Amino acid sequence: MTIRHLKIFITVAECGKMRKAAELLYISQPSVSQAIRELEEYYNVKLFERISQKLHITEEGKLLLSHAQHIVDSFENMELDMKNIGRSTKIRIGGSVSVGTHLMTDIIECLENKVKNIDTFVTINNTFEIENMISRSELDVAIVEGIIKNPDIIKIPFYEDELVMVVGKNHPFYTKDVLTILDLEGQALLSRESGSSDRNQFEQFLAEHNINVIKKWTCTNTEAIKNAVINGRGIAILSKMLIKDECEKGLLKILNFKNVNIKRQIKLIYHKNKYISKPIEELIDICSNFNITYK
Repeated sequence: MTIRHLKIFITVAECGKMRKAAELLYISQPSVSQAIRELEEYYNVKLFERISQKLHITEEGKLLLSHAQHIVDSFENMELDMKNIGRSTKIRIGGSVSVGTHLMTDIIECLENKVKNIDTFVTINNTFEIENMISRSELDVAIVEGIIKNPDIIKIPFYEDELVMVVGKNHPFYTKDVLTILDLEGQALLSRESGSSDRNQFEQFLAEHNINVIKKWTCTNTEAIKNAVINGRGIAILSKMLIKDECEKGLLKILNFKNVNIKRQIKLIYHKNKYISKPIEELIDICSNFNITYK
């Protein structure tokens, strides 16, 4: 079993076809079939099943894939590091939208000050997508605030954020000092897309209390949601750290509810099989001391 075997296996698993994998790897289809067969013989398992002319990865194949992606990624990083000794060091960092908007710039700047010749690549998306990218080894490390379901992902909490509901000046709730959760019944809600922790955590809270809201606006862009709320389109669920400026200017107001306080932990995550390089070590240290430095 070699790195070549694993690369071929990963490509077949990702595209679902031997022929397509051969095209992507610039090798013959028989070579792909042979590599898969050799892997199956080596581990004495069936990695794929052919059903209705389509390849379907088996449970054994999924287990191998979860390890193979990180093994190949570590090998390629080793190759890159050895060939670039004295040059730049690459790190791929993911971030959820709230983190990317408010915290990521400071964290990246601190990392670049501590690690010489580092080349950072940043991906911002909702927590669900970032978790999947970490699982597939498409990112080295990430900083998110949502719920992580994969038990193979290491989580290091380091900062606390709060989810709040906000309205614009034209909304009837703007002049209210205190509300109850029942006041939200039938209200128009502007929310993030499915997969966003802003949406999941607060909407789950509303559902648990049998509060029915009208979802009138779903958007991936936080700024678009803030502008819509400012223009009286409804109530939005947003991270408290994202609306500081608008609240200070009076454009938005945080609604005050009796006995409602929804907080969440911002955490650094990486896969348990991930090789912890020097840049990742430094990033972990930065996040571990984040409250001391920035709060």
